[in-house]
Amino acid sequence: MRRERSEVGVLLWSEMGFLQWPVVLLLGAALLLEECHGSSSHSLRYFYTAVSEPGQGLPEFIVVGYVDDQLFIQYDSSTRKTLPRAPWIKKVKGYKAGYWDRETEILQGTELLFRGDLVTLRNRYNQSGGFHSWQRMYGCEVGPEGRKGGYSQHGYDGRDFLSFDKETLSWTAADAGAQVTKRKWERDRAFTQYTKAYLEEKCVEWLERYLDYGKEVLQRTEPPVVKVTRQVDADDMETLFCQAHGFYPKEIDANWRKDGKVWVEDTFRGVVAPNSDGTYHALLGVKIDPKDRDRYWCHVEHDGLEKSLKVAWEEPASNIALILGCVLGAILLIAAGIAGIVLYRKWQAGYKEAPTSDRGSDNSSKGSIQTV
Repeated sequence: MRRERSEVGVLLWSEMGFLQWPVVLLLGAALLLEECHGSSSHSLRYFYTAVSEPGQGLPEFIVVGYVDDQLFIQYDSSTRKTLPRAPWIKKVKGYKAGYWDRETEILQGTELLFRGDLVTLRNRYNQSGGFHSWQRMYGCEVGPEGRKGGYSQHGYDGRDFLSFDKETLSWTAADAGAQVTKRKWERDRAFTQYTKAYLEEKCVEWLERYLDYGKEVLQRTEPPVVKVTRQVDADDMETLFCQAHGFYPKEIDANWRKDGKVWVEDTFRGVVAPNSDGTYHALLGVKIDPKDRDRYWCHVEHDGLEKSLKVAWEEPASNIALILGCVLGAILLIAAGIAGIVLYRKWQAGYKEAPTSDRGSDNSSKGSIQTV
C-alpha cells in the first residue's frame, strides 16, 4: 500500500475515534483534504463502522458511500435499510430490478459480521468492557490517462489494524492482535484474490457507472474565483494570501511565482476543502518583504479555466470619489428639503388669508378674477 494511503488511514481512524455521528457522515471529507495541486480524478469510497456502545445519534452500525465528496448511499442499524442519499443514484433502479432490496440484505448480513468481529477483538485484546470501534474503509479511483487504483483498510479503536497490498496479495498487520487476522485471511486465497479483483475491476466499473448517472453534478466544471489579500506581520514583513473558491472539480494547480518563476521559499499551502454548495476552496500564502511585493503573483490552473490565471495583490480602489458623491447627494437632499418646507409655509400663509364668509364662498368660481 502506498505511504500516503496509510497516512490518510491513520487520520481517518483517529477522526473516527471520536465517534460522533456528524463525523461519521463527513468521513469522505477526511480523504478530500489534499494539497492545492493534482490532476482531475474521481473516487468511490465506502466506510463501515461498528461500535460496542451506541448512543444518542450514534447507531451501533453504519455504512456510508461517497462518490468523490458526495454522500450517495447510507445504511445503519436504526433503519436497517440501504437508502439513496443523492438524487442521481435513484437512476440505478432502471439498471437492474431489486437493487435496493439486495443491497439492504447484504448490509444486514455485514452488520451481524461486524458485531461479531467487535466481540472477537475485545476478547483478543483482553478488554472486558468500555467503548470500542471496528471499522473498514475501502474504495477505488480513476485518474487521467486511465490511471486506476484501489485500497482496503481496517481499523480498531481509532488505530490502523490491517491494510491490503494488492501487488503481493497480502495484508499488513499493525500489531500482534492484527497478526492473527492476517494469517487467517492470507490462508484464504480466494478471499484475497476476490479483494484484488473487486478493487481493480468491479469497484472501478461501478464508479464509472455512478459518474454517468450523476454526470450533471459529478462531471461538471466550475472555474475558481481567485483573490490575493495581504496581512502586515509584526516583523516588518507581510504575508500574501491567494484564495481560490467556488471551483469544481477539486483538482487545482496553484502556486506562488516571483519574477515569473515558481517560488517555494517561505510559502505554505492550505487544503482543498469542500464548500456547502458542493464546490471547493483552497488557500496558499507566502511571506515576503513589502519592498518586493510587485514581484509576486499567484498562478492558478483549473479545468474550468480557458487559460491560467495570474493574480497579484492590488491596492484597494480609493473611496474618495464615493465619499464625495455621498456628501454631495446629502447636500442636495437637504437643500431640496429646506426649499420644500419654505414653499409649504408660504402656501399655508396664503391659505389663511383667503375669505371665509358665506359670500366669499359663494363667489369661489370667480376667485381667479382680479380687479385693477
